[in-house]
Amino acid sequence: MAFAGIPSRLPQVGTTIFTVMSRLATEHGAINLSQGFPDFSPPALLPERVAAHMAAGRNQYAPMAGAQPLREAIAEKAARLYDRRYDAEAEVTVTAGATQGLYTAIAACVRFGDEVIVFAPVYDSYVPAIELNGGKAVYATLRFPDYRPDWDEVRALIGPRTRMIVVNTPHNPTGTVWTADDMETLESLVRDTDIVVLSDEVYEHMVFDGRHESVARRPGLAERSFVVSSFGKTYHLTGWKIAYCLAPRELMAEFRKAHQFLVFAVNHPM
Repeated sequence: MAFAGIPSRLPQVGTTIFTVMSRLATEHGAINLSQGFPDFSPPALLPERVAAHMAAGRNQYAPMAGAQPLREAIAEKAARLYDRRYDAEAEVTVTAGATQGLYTAIAACVRFGDEVIVFAPVYDSYVPAIELNGGKAVYATLRFPDYRPDWDEVRALIGPRTRMIVVNTPHNPTGTVWTADDMETLESLVRDTDIVVLSDEVYEHMVFDGRHESVARRPGLAERSFVVSSFGKTYHLTGWKIAYCLAPRELMAEFRKAHQFLVFAVNHPM
């Protein structure tokens, strides 16, 4: 008999809107506001350093967790900005972009039937990653005009199947920046639970008033959180797809179990 194809794991999912809108922008010569990438070049030093590393022979596999000097620099950055010391050897992993880091954290934690709370409107990779790993996305709504979290709603959504809460601040697409009070409330909600927090912080350096509040800054959150950030947005090199994940040792051990079979390692000279 003829091959009948396969049942879709994601029957409601089409091509990502970023691809669709970027293609339309190119076709019509329009300004592309669909994707989070800048229209100016990175600092000249960065391509020069990459070329130097390539010429020096760093063209084979990087260590599975990422190049040691880069992991040490990331750990130093977290300590300087958020007063949290991560062990570069066991608690920092370099990823092939933030989306891979987010997917890997979800794959490491979410099991069939688990629920994951996300804040809508939601970055489009979260829900497919949850569903591919057997979980169910549960939506907390960010409402116009200020798009602030409704913590009473979040509290009501937490149940016995809640495995993870996905945080995104500064928020894509609304631009909302969580406050210290938001983080304090989240910390109180997950206290005395086994809920894991996944914090997407790729826009951490794009706060124009106040300051970015990272879950890494609060011990009660940091002990149960994966923190994902990226170099692409900050240094204008989204095409390099270099990002990282921070997590306490026990969580990072599970993260790396999945990471090693998704990408093994990332671009070495970069």
